[in-house]
Amino acid sequence: MSRPGRRLLRRLVRRQLPGAQVGGQATATSREVLVAGADGSPIPVTDEGQGPAILLLHPGSADRSSWAGVAAALATRFRVLRFDRWTYRSGHADASPAGADAMAAEVRDVLAVAATVRGRPLLVGHSSGAVVALESALAAPSAFSGMVLYEPPVAVNEPLGGEALRRARAALDAGDPGRAITIHMREIVGAGRLVVAAMRLVPPVWQVVRGHAPAQITDDEAIESLGVGLDRYAHLDLPVLLLGGGRSPTHLRERLDALAAVLPRLDSVVVLPEQGHLANLRAPGEVAKVIAAFADRLAR
Repeated sequence: MSRPGRRLLRRLVRRQLPGAQVGGQATATSREVLVAGADGSPIPVTDEGQGPAILLLHPGSADRSSWAGVAAALATRFRVLRFDRWTYRSGHADASPAGADAMAAEVRDVLAVAATVRGRPLLVGHSSGAVVALESALAAPSAFSGMVLYEPPVAVNEPLGGEALRRARAALDAGDPGRAITIHMREIVGAGRLVVAAMRLVPPVWQVVRGHAPAQITDDEAIESLGVGLDRYAHLDLPVLLLGGGRSPTHLRERLDALAAVLPRLDSVVVLPEQGHLANLRAPGEVAKVIAAFADRLAR
C-alpha cells in the first residue's frame, strides 16, 4: 500500500474507533511520581501544572498518553494527574482478579491517587474510564469535587456485551486476540466493517489494537459485572457534567441521555457538534475548555 494510502487509513481509524490509543507525550513541565497502590504496588502518575487538581481516567484500549493533549491545555491553570488504569498496567489483564474484582481494583487505584491531592480533585473519565469514575464516586463521594463523564458505556436496558462478550473471552482464551478484539469492536463498540478492515491493512495500528485485547476484554467484563440499570447512580451526591460528541455512535448518546435522567446533581450535558468519541485526540483544546469551565463553576 502507498504511503498516502496508509496515512488515509490511519486517519480513518483514529476518527472512527472509540478508545484507540494514538500517541501523545508528557509535556516538558510534567513530573513522573509513584503513588502507592492499595495492593502495595506502585502506580506511576504523570503530574503536571499547578492549581486546582484534575484527575483524568483514560478510555479502554488506550493509556494515559491518550489524554496528553487535554492535560497540556489544562496544565496552564490546573494541576493535572494521569495514570495507566489498573486493567491496562503491569499485565493485570492476563491474571486474576476479573469481573467485579477488576472493577474494585480499578476503583482502589483511583482513590489511592486522589488521596495524594490536597483538597478534592475534579474527576474526569472517558468511555470505560468514565464508568470507573462513577464507581469511584459511589465508593467515596467526598473524595471528589465533581465529575466530567465523557460518554460512559453504561448498561441501561441490557448487558454491555452479553453473548458477544462471552465469545470474545472464549477467543482470547483460545489464543486468538485478533478475533477477540474484532468481536469487541464490531459487536460491542459498533464499529463498522470498513474500520476493522482498515486497521488490519495498517500493521502498526492493528498490532497496537490487537495487543490491547486482553485488557479490553477484562475491561468489558468489569463493566458487565455491574449489572443492568442505572439505579445505582440515582443517589450520587456529586455535581456532574456529561460530555458527548455530535458524531459519536447513537448508542453512546442514548446511554448519556439515560444517565442524565437519573443523576440527582446534573450540572449540564455538553455535546461537541463536530466531534465524536475521540475528541480528546482530535480537539483536545475544546475538551479542555469544557472541563476548565466546569472546574471554575465548582470553585465559585
